[in-house]
Amino acid sequence: MSKRKLSRRQQWRIAKAQQEREARARKRGQSVEQALEHDGLGREQTGLVIANYGTQILVESESIPSLRQRCHLRANIDTPVTGDHVAWRPANSGSGCGVVGARLPRISELQRPDRYGDLKTIAANINRIVIVIAPYPEPYANAIDRYLVAAETTGIAPVLLLNKIDLIDDSNHETLEALLAPYPDLGYPVLKLSTKTGQGLPRLLKTLAQGSSVFVGQSGVGKSSLVNALMPGAGAHTGILSEATRKGTHTTTAAELFHLPSGGDLIDSPGIREFGLWHLEEAALLEGFVEFRPFIGHCRFRDCRHQAEPGCAIRAALVNGDISERRMNSFLHLRNSLASENKC
Repeated sequence: MSKRKLSRRQQWRIAKAQQEREARARKRGQSVEQALEHDGLGREQTGLVIANYGTQILVESESIPSLRQRCHLRANIDTPVTGDHVAWRPANSGSGCGVVGARLPRISELQRPDRYGDLKTIAANINRIVIVIAPYPEPYANAIDRYLVAAETTGIAPVLLLNKIDLIDDSNHETLEALLAPYPDLGYPVLKLSTKTGQGLPRLLKTLAQGSSVFVGQSGVGKSSLVNALMPGAGAHTGILSEATRKGTHTTTAAELFHLPSGGDLIDSPGIREFGLWHLEEAALLEGFVEFRPFIGHCRFRDCRHQAEPGCAIRAALVNGDISERRMNSFLHLRNSLASENKC
């Protein structure tokens, strides 16, 4: 992929932005060193990152959960994200800021590419990715499969949640049922919920009770409304669907971790319209379709495109009914999208 030549003005802007970032980093480092120099900090302990505000993070003590403080970061550590475990020293004064000295090892992380194609971690130590869809904005199989593939590449178990089931009527009932029908047989649980009526809430709470979960999905599917239903005191901002587009507006600005009264933790992350998969190689995309895995590597040709080539094991599985036509089409669609995005 050829790189676009930057203009002088673009190069100047990039250099200026880098200088500003370096200046902010130096200022943060000075704040940390001043706190350490004056020894206004308590003993080192482990903590849980509840929220990340860019230059500071909110840390909760793992030994004293009622102790929460905003913290500066030492300049030589990787920036923690919501869900990370850290070694930190709280400020002795209630109004002061603590200092995070180290980020502890992660068991998992949820990443997505930014607009430049670089991977960015948005949450850590997650046990479950809850993919939220709703009757509106209208869900599509390709979009659901895109989320599932992204989840599979992280090694974090995905769960599908159909929210706002109170909006289901005769005009969309059959379409939604057909859309979700294949997934339980592939090993993906499908939950259904209405935050208005409470239908399906007990089952969702039971699912979330163990470990840490994160909601992902388009804007407008009701992620913030879900947080408010699960945690009435959370106060997550909710938005309304655009009457013109039937799409949502982004209402959550920072990823935040909540402790659920019924057990488990929930991370409410900023709304994203689509997971980018352009960082994936085609082999990883293929592995992301779980029912394809038994047939991968058995094609006659190593460079098989799984379309019209003779001896294609994937196409044979399609003919034999081991792979559905819809999922095959979804794979081809995502592969084409991947190729297009890589050209940009």
